[in-house]
Amino acid sequence: TYLSALQDRSTAPQLYHDANQALLAIQLASRPGVLPDYDHALLSRELALFPEWYLRRHLALTLDDRQQATLKTTFAAILDNNLRQPRVFVHRDYHSRNLMLVGGGTGAFPASPGVLDFQDAVYGPLTYDLVSLYRDAYIDWPEEHELDYVIRYWEAARGAALPVASDFHDFYRDYEWMGAQRQLKVLGIFARLCHRDGKSNYLADMPRVLSYLRRTCQRYRELRPLARLLDAVEDRQVDVGYSF
Repeated sequence: TYLSALQDRSTAPQLYHDANQALLAIQLASRPGVLPDYDHALLSRELALFPEWYLRRHLALTLDDRQQATLKTTFAAILDNNLRQPRVFVHRDYHSRNLMLVGGGTGAFPASPGVLDFQDAVYGPLTYDLVSLYRDAYIDWPEEHELDYVIRYWEAARGAALPVASDFHDFYRDYEWMGAQRQLKVLGIFARLCHRDGKSNYLADMPRVLSYLRRTCQRYRELRPLARLLDAVEDRQVDVGYSF
């Protein structure tokens, strides 16, 4: 897998170049009416995993009225942003555990990725798979490296006439807000995997996902109330004895 290969971090530029190229090929093949829509209802169901499984089940936390209002307002803002993005084919789990090394890659490293776990693919926001790749729950990078990889994707996407924002600042904002959606969902899914399915190994990756989410929430005024809620969540984590 990419995750195994990326333990040698010198492989990252080549691997991510090939992952970008594969993602562009998927997106360029997009057309409506082929895959289910990644619509308001599905995105909302995914966001609901965060309060249901992460806050209530994992942290045993009951939100007060003010905190519930914060989540409602923040979720609405996230949905509004993400549903306004251009739409393409979305793998939905385009990350290092689902990309395999196969022959035919560019350069000296045979890394053109084989893509696994595509059965839940949908037609939805353009930045979703990109943020799944570079804000990966299983491996992280300094933001200056992440920016370099994302800029390279954005430049290639513009060259391929994909409908990305013409200004990189706007594109990166969309990318980060899409990341907030995914990170909230992933925290809920990891909690569900632990408590419903007995897969406690996913708990080790929660701090990384929380770090991504906090970074984005602190950067955008509309998301700062969620950052304050996460501060309260961290206090609760200490109280209930979790070590992350």
